[in-house]
Order: sequence, then structure tokens, then C-alpha cells
Amino acid sequence: MRLTGRGIGLLIVAVLGYGAGELAGYPLLRVLAGAAVGAVLAGAAMVFRRPRVTVRREVLPDRVERGRPALARLLVGNPGERRQPGFTAREHGVDLAVPVRPLAPGAEATYHYELPTRRRGRFTVGPLVLERADPFGLVRRPLPAGDTATLWVFPKLHPVRALASGHPRHHHEGATTDDSLYGSADLRDVREYVVGDEVRHLHWKATARTGQLMVRDYVDPEHPRFTLLLDTRAKMLAEDEFEEAAELAASLVHAAAMAGHRCRLITSTGEDLTVSGGTQATRRLMDMLCEVRQDPAADRPLIPTALSRKGVRGGCLVVVTGRAGRELSALAVVRPHFSTMVVLGVGTHGLGMDGLGVHGVEGVQRARRISAADAAEAVRRWNEMVS
Repeated sequence: MRLTGRGIGLLIVAVLGYGAGELAGYPLLRVLAGAAVGAVLAGAAMVFRRPRVTVRREVLPDRVERGRPALARLLVGNPGERRQPGFTAREHGVDLAVPVRPLAPGAEATYHYELPTRRRGRFTVGPLVLERADPFGLVRRPLPAGDTATLWVFPKLHPVRALASGHPRHHHEGATTDDSLYGSADLRDVREYVVGDEVRHLHWKATARTGQLMVRDYVDPEHPRFTLLLDTRAKMLAEDEFEEAAELAASLVHAAAMAGHRCRLITSTGEDLTVSGGTQATRRLMDMLCEVRQDPAADRPLIPTALSRKGVRGGCLVVVTGRAGRELSALAVVRPHFSTMVVLGVGTHGLGMDGLGVHGVEGVQRARRISAADAAEAVRRWNEMVS
């Protein structure tokens, strides 16, 4: 049980009024002070009884695109034999209040309300707080009830044209950029184990030789591959520009996964997820993009170590960044590993080079760069390029 700001203020006024009445000899001030204290005590008596109800909340859907509606359904029941007065159910974490009407014995009521989805992220909804207050708002009694739910708000998706299945094998300095052999599952490399790799692919001889867990890296040579590197360095993108970059990244990997491509989403901070195509793959990609955040480190390079290692190659590499400028020349290191490379820069100044539009990348052979003010414009230019 807690006094509200109004209740605390009324008690302070009551004490001051009573003191002034005693000093000045005005009985009316003492009477008013007593009435104020009585009002607070009456409010406390009204809220002393806790709501004896059952509450259950459902979030539908629990994964939603930013700006799209996400609804919560609150089911309130009175299992007792006494009528339950009304109260307010507050959602902790999302600042929502739902007024619940009085319930007759054995009655149930359902309430629907919309959850905020203006911001991208993973949000914990709840626990519910059942709050009963007196009519004058002097005293309230909050009681936690119910469990929590998770709401995933992923970036807004734009309609993207996926690349055609399969990529041409371009030659670079006498070698193909996609060196997989023909077959249903070819051994591409032996590399260090990362979380999520198949344990059955462990290479025990290499593990014994190096002292680190090593796995065989298999790939289907006929399976299109799409890799997206999202630049999460705060120095490259302002906060609002990074949200545009996240929308662009989400739109591209969503389209590729739904087209059946084997997708890899990696950030400059080293977050790394590889999935096969399909609906379940898009869910994992969107979950990762719900939680990705900018990195304040000023000296972090654009290309993480995991992307430059030998085992990562083939298909298309898309880099989503901002004011990268001359740093793009570092992509020459990984250019031979991919048949196609596109750099997408979003923000007021795009890539901060020679204006918005489609250009080449200095120092990186046969790579394209697209500068756009926002995700929608970048998607439009992308669709024009791949059509």
C-alpha cells in the first residue's frame, strides 16, 4: 500500500493546517486538517482488500514488423464467491494501463489492447501489476500478478527482388571465386568450431593437431549463397541512420531466405548466423536483427575476422554501411571469395564519397556500391540493378 503524490501532499497540508490552527487558535483549521487525515485513512481502508482474481495475458503475434499492430489479450476471472471491485491492470515495461470492471462471482472478462511497436527490439511485456486506488487518488495498492511475455519487433521490411538462383563463376587472377566441387555435399574447408555447428562434422585429427575444436565445412555447390555484412560501428552511422541500415539488411536477407538461398548474416562486431532458406530461417534472421546494436568502439575494422577466414566463400556478399568512404578498399581482401559484391550505403550522405547513386568501388574489382538516403531508396536502386 502506497500513498500517491496527492495523498502525501494532502497529509503535509493537514499537518501544516493543524499547526497553524493551534498557533492561531482557529478551530476550523484543525477540523479541516482532521478531515484530510480521515480522507487518507478512508482511502487506505478502501484499497486494503486485494483483488482475488485470476489473470492471463497472451500476445498475438509475438513477432511483428516495426509499426505493425501487436495485440495483447487479457483474461480476468473471479473464481471466488464474492463480487470483486474494479481495478487497473498495468503492463510493466510498456507503460500501459487497462481498467478492469467489477466482476461478479464466477464471472470472466476479456480485454484487448495494442502494444507499442514503434521501436525495434526484443521487449519483455509484464509482469502485470494489479492496482486498486481510492476515488480521490490518495492511496493505491499495487500487486504483481501473472507472468511475462516476449515481444519481438523486427525492422520494417521493404519489397526486395532476390538475386537469381545460382551465381556465375567469375575468374579472378586465374582462379574461380567459387571453388566448390560438384556433388550433393562437398567438403569445402576444415575450420574452427563455432557455436551452432554440427557436432557430427567434428574433424578429430585436425582437433588433435591444432589443440582447438575443428569441423568440416560442407556446402551444396548448387545451393545459392547470400552473405550480408552489417556495419554496426557507431562512427559510421547515426542512430536514425542505423535503423535505416537495419531495415535494409532485414529486407535483403528476408528476400534471399524466402527465395531458398543459404544465408549468412554477420556484423562488424562478430555476431554471426548462418541459416538455410525458408520460413524458419527468416525467423532466426529477424530475431537477430531485433537485438543488434551499434558498437561504440572507434578502432574496430569493417571486416570481422570470421568473414576473412578461408572457409567463407562463394555466392553474393552485400555490405550495408554508412560513411565508410576509403575504408571500402579493405573489401579487396575478401573480394576473391565471392562471385558478386555489392556495397550499400544509407544516410544523408550515402557512402560519403561522390554522391548518391550506383558506382564502382575504388580498389575493389567488379564491385558495385549504391548510395541512398534511406532504406526505401536503397531498395529501389537494388531492385533496378538486379532486374
